[in-house]
Amino acid sequence: MACLEYRLLDEHRHFPVLYYYPMIDKDEVSLRFACDYLVKDRKVFEKTSCAIEENTYVIYVKPADDEDAYVPNAKSAAHERDIVMEVREFHEDYSSYPVIGTYRFHDDDDALLHLQSDYLYLNGREWAKSSTEIDEDRMVYVYYAIVSG
Repeated sequence: MACLEYRLLDEHRHFPVLYYYPMIDKDEVSLRFACDYLVKDRKVFEKTSCAIEENTYVIYVKPADDEDAYVPNAKSAAHERDIVMEVREFHEDYSSYPVIGTYRFHDDDDALLHLQSDYLYLNGREWAKSSTEIDEDRMVYVYYAIVSG
């Protein structure tokens, strides 16, 4: 097991720890390293960088003031044993991003490969990645995509 910290990118305050995970699987750390954003406690943070220290993995973040956390009307589609990844259509003019597909993974390697992929083929179309996030509030990963071509 590993140790993970999310730290605020604020040198003047000596990079304060926002969130601490003392016992986290390295595969989950890899999934989180692959995400551009973190949603937790209805706040959105943008990843600026990742680091590996002697006994700790670190993700540096800053508040994403121009982003709002998605607050669903229904419970998440996540199940305890599954890793769920929503694919949402991204568009600059949208105020919310419609779900165009959902993947359920039993293997974290498959989830990681999807998060790292620049393109996905879904519903007979090619989609280009805009960004990815882990939404801890809803227990899902999100892949934001734009129709390619």
